[in-house]
Amino acid sequence: MTIHTTDVGAALESGVSARVRDLVADMTLDEKLAQLVGYWVDQGDEVVAPLSGEKVTTTAYTDATVHGLGHLTRVYGTRPVDPIERAAWLWGEQRRLQTETRLGIPALVHEECLTGFAAWKAATFPTPLAWGASFDPDAVELMASAIGRSMRELGVHQGLAPVLDVVRDARWGRVDECIAEDPYVVGTIGTAFVRGLQDAGVHATLKHFVGYSASRAGRNHAPVSVGQRELQDVFLPPFEMAVRDGGVRSVMNSYTEIDGVPVASSRELLTDLLRRRWGFDGTVVSDYFAVEFLRSMHGIAADRAEAAQLALEAGIDVELPGPDAYPYLAERVASGALPEAVVDRAVARVLAEKEDLGLLDADFSAPPQRIDLDDAEHRALARRLAEESVVLLRNDGVLPLRAPGRVALIGPNADSTDALMGCYSFANHVLAHHPGVPLGFSLPTVRDALTERFGEVAYAPGCAVEGSDTAGFAAAVAAARDADVAIVVVGDRAGLFGRGTVGEGNDADSLELPGVQRQLVEAVVATGTPVVLVLLTGRPYALDWALDGAGAPAAVLQAFFPGEEGAPALAALLTGDATPSGRLPVSLPRSAGSQPYSYLHPLLGGPSGVTSTDPTPVRPFGFGLSYTSFRREGLAVDGARASATAEVRAGDTFCVAARVTNTGAVRGADVVQVYAHRSAASVTRPLAQLVAYARVELEPGESAEVRFTVPASRLAYSDRALRRVVEAGEVELRLGSSCADVDEAVALRITGPTYELGADDARFVEVEVQRG
Repeated sequence: MTIHTTDVGAALESGVSARVRDLVADMTLDEKLAQLVGYWVDQGDEVVAPLSGEKVTTTAYTDATVHGLGHLTRVYGTRPVDPIERAAWLWGEQRRLQTETRLGIPALVHEECLTGFAAWKAATFPTPLAWGASFDPDAVELMASAIGRSMRELGVHQGLAPVLDVVRDARWGRVDECIAEDPYVVGTIGTAFVRGLQDAGVHATLKHFVGYSASRAGRNHAPVSVGQRELQDVFLPPFEMAVRDGGVRSVMNSYTEIDGVPVASSRELLTDLLRRRWGFDGTVVSDYFAVEFLRSMHGIAADRAEAAQLALEAGIDVELPGPDAYPYLAERVASGALPEAVVDRAVARVLAEKEDLGLLDADFSAPPQRIDLDDAEHRALARRLAEESVVLLRNDGVLPLRAPGRVALIGPNADSTDALMGCYSFANHVLAHHPGVPLGFSLPTVRDALTERFGEVAYAPGCAVEGSDTAGFAAAVAAARDADVAIVVVGDRAGLFGRGTVGEGNDADSLELPGVQRQLVEAVVATGTPVVLVLLTGRPYALDWALDGAGAPAAVLQAFFPGEEGAPALAALLTGDATPSGRLPVSLPRSAGSQPYSYLHPLLGGPSGVTSTDPTPVRPFGFGLSYTSFRREGLAVDGARASATAEVRAGDTFCVAARVTNTGAVRGADVVQVYAHRSAASVTRPLAQLVAYARVELEPGESAEVRFTVPASRLAYSDRALRRVVEAGEVELRLGSSCADVDEAVALRITGPTYELGADDARFVEVEVQRG
């Protein structure tokens, strides 16, 4: 695998402290290998990771820690444990490692944190697709900081988030863990999460490096067949941004293979690119069981010892969740097949991370006595992101419901807490295996929120999320007929590996709403009562029937698993207490047959006269309606407007400016979007590519000037030699409300010789908003 990018310097080993060097020199091989593995103390029969029920770790915990331990795996996030009681155990365990092992090195504790700290009683935030829909990196950074604070207070050092996989196929079950189908949106929002978590003292872990979301037919773990250009221009940029600009401290490999090479064994990706060219100096941890999978699933290793050597030499420093393969490295060293120096390199990185986290000098004498994992700050941030992320897809004027009269509330997700949370929420990930255990925090349903707002509403679920039972249709239709407006809440139920309709291992071959939910909506619409359709989903569905035509509901709201404050946020948006401002982070597909699809396609990737199929989405990337209206005008590039052509030398920065005005009667937020279109280049280019965006809150009648300082890298792509370059030529810059809607355009001529990007080139657009 050939990756063309710039080499930025030396490996980590030259930068480790004298203390770490001395520790490594003093360690036995057994002590070294102990630092390169985790241990999952609580893992039982619950399936919360791929094939975890068939795990191969057999070593007893006390035996596994005789020589120390690298990581403790999910001590809070595997089963419902009281946080304070568990903290007391953890502090005691860390003291044991300090006093009963020869070197006295504590373990690093890692947990999942994609939609909040994945622990009992902890806040649950909107899923990453909702972060993307908000187009608000600042809010995501604040959320991540709050998550990190909770984790750090309970002795957790590393969070397994964010997911930087770029959405390519809506059929993939893990779409709900992803941010967007645009690499720049993924990179800016993902890097904001990294900064927030690490500012709170918890190391972030980028997932899943790299190419995971390009699996064939959207099937989890399926092979990936992408070209080098697509890898470099679509999948790698978000990771590069988080490494070089976010300073992330940990990276996790992808399970997948790319063109026959499993990423867990790819030295080209995990060492040559990540470390030598990007300058990453943190630790690479394996996705759970990924090292052993080199033997059992990929078939490139004859045994666990060979799998371990392949992974270690490729650049995976730590095997998670437990010691399935890395202990066998001892026999490879003993036989001479593996130089011990390769082990030393990984150990030095692990100890350097522990030193950076303060673990080598940590005092575990006083565990926390009280903690609120869902305090007012958590809930305020959850509410902000939930409100900002809901996308209004259709509205014939029925919304907002200021005086709705009699309200019928219908649908399987109308009175469900599960439907508000993503696959990696603690409730759907873990509590599903513990029926009867309370959530441990407040999670009102849509029914709860609307009852509080309107008083009692007529409620009829109509059907389940899955299945073919229509027995409840009659009651739902009757409730709608007796109402002045019917709110129908449908969508997904997140889970893992067949338990649910979306989430890890829950891939789909159809993008119709699961079960008989579409038939339920159509039956309610047929009553003639105005219908507001609310979608609580983890992926975009084929909704042409609900958005266009005579039989469509009066209004449609899309919410991507909005979290613990999602229902109150939806109530506020439905009633006009808040104004919808979310924008689609993914195109809404016309059918499953249009997949894989991305708005980032060249001419022949869209509709044309040479094919009878039409992949045009029902609603495009960046789309979203509001209760107010906005005027975007005055687009200028370095002062040049539509009647002139701006010029910029390849490699330089340029300024894009525009004015946006709230021309409506209520406060609202616009997402100002600038796209580039290049009609001729040395390789095919997308018809439209997002260059910059800014979320702008405006009062009625208020205006703001938005100025973007755009670096050359935003117009770069991989040329025929696979160099990331900016080529001379003509570019049209477009100002609009989505990738398909253009308000104004300005011509930009790039001049001078072809410019090859280097490590020092900026990757982020600077945004300035001047009001008035």
